[in-house]
Amino acid sequence: MKPDTTRFAVRLAANDADVAAAQRLRYKVFVEELGAAVSPAEHEARLEQDGYDPYFEHLLLIDLERKGDPMDQVVGVYRLMRGSVARDGIGFYGASEYDLRKLEQLDRETLELGRSCIHKDYRGGFGVHALWDGLGAYVVEHNVEILFGVASFPGADPEPIAEALSFLHHHYLAPDELRVTARQAQSVSMDRVPRDQIDKLRALRKIPPLIKAYLRLGGFVGDGAWIDHDFNTVDVCLIMDTALMTDKYREFYGRTRG
Repeated sequence: MKPDTTRFAVRLAANDADVAAAQRLRYKVFVEELGAAVSPAEHEARLEQDGYDPYFEHLLLIDLERKGDPMDQVVGVYRLMRGSVARDGIGFYGASEYDLRKLEQLDRETLELGRSCIHKDYRGGFGVHALWDGLGAYVVEHNVEILFGVASFPGADPEPIAEALSFLHHHYLAPDELRVTARQAQSVSMDRVPRDQIDKLRALRKIPPLIKAYLRLGGFVGDGAWIDHDFNTVDVCLIMDTALMTDKYREFYGRTRG
């Protein structure tokens, strides 16, 4: 059956109410589902928010047919910061976890992707593709060449995912000119299991779907993982160079551009 493309809208947040709706979804996913620690005020308002929100653009996936509270119509979000904007403002969120100087010094437009989440009822459906279409259109409009952002494994203990982290390190480490490094305070090595001792299928089963999706499109990872105790996650930095992406990815952007 052909998906109903009239059901979903994808657009940037236009006002404070839109941003609050994005923060409500983030609360449901990061706090209620994944156990992130937030302030009492955030719990009371049921919003996950931080000081970076006013400086970022918020890409929204909206289910126009969803009933109830209008805030609950936002079922997918991406938080976006272009390098040209970061230089004149608060900077990249990911700089708190990774040394991003190699990306910041590039003479190419960059885009930080963050706080990405999808409502549990919409994962794997057409809505996800609609959100990615919207992201593709944004990338084309702003001539973005490098996309990057922190992506997470649930749980703050690296040992249960040692094989997965090592698989990423051995097979997907970014080229030197793009290889950001985890900051020392809460960093751990991703090189935890020798390459020849890794069971590929077992490692892949431990890698979250979003990370695998970026890898399939030609993505890399930075050097080292970062333990985020507040969000109860082990984070890796994903980097994607559109000049090195797979044909599938370039075809995707070609359709978006058209």
